[in-house]
Amino acid sequence: HAWTSIQEAFIGYVLSLVVGIPLGLAMGWFNVVEGLFRPIFELIRPIPPIAWIPISIIWFGLGETPKIFLITLAAFANTTLNAMTGAENVDITTINAAKMLGANEFQIFTTVVIPASVPSIFAGLQVGISCAWASVVAAEMVKASNGLGWIIQAGMDNNNMTQILSGIIMIGLGGFVLTYIMRTIEGVACRWNKSGR
Repeated sequence: HAWTSIQEAFIGYVLSLVVGIPLGLAMGWFNVVEGLFRPIFELIRPIPPIAWIPISIIWFGLGETPKIFLITLAAFANTTLNAMTGAENVDITTINAAKMLGANEFQIFTTVVIPASVPSIFAGLQVGISCAWASVVAAEMVKASNGLGWIIQAGMDNNNMTQILSGIIMIGLGGFVLTYIMRTIEGVACRWNKSGR
């Protein structure tokens, strides 16, 4: 059951990264993209993922797809927002230096904006993985036949406290492992950003 939940969380999380990071960087740097997509993003961002459960079931039916949809939405907001913030807050001195060296807009975006946004992106990834994990558990408690959320719900239906506590403990362990992995990746990818303590 834990492996099922981790797989679902991973798929939804990766989908959120594939869409959210490029969109966030583009909205933070290109005014046209921001004008087109930011109003839609700001409309979707405050909606809790749980509120999408009825619609996801109507759209996708039962099974794995609605759960992955909810997980993607849960992680999408944080990954997109942090990528956008990182692109917006790039040091203007660095940008001006690149322009003086003859870099065009696309070169500045790929060689200055994206690398400078990496620490902010990883901050969003940390929050996003926590949101994805929480959402998969919540989705499994509503309509599922397996997973850690289902374990807890089934324990509630059967008044089985041992099963409920087992599910809760595994949720905590799963979240800890996922967070540890993400921090390890961040430590390697952003080693240059450490203060040297």
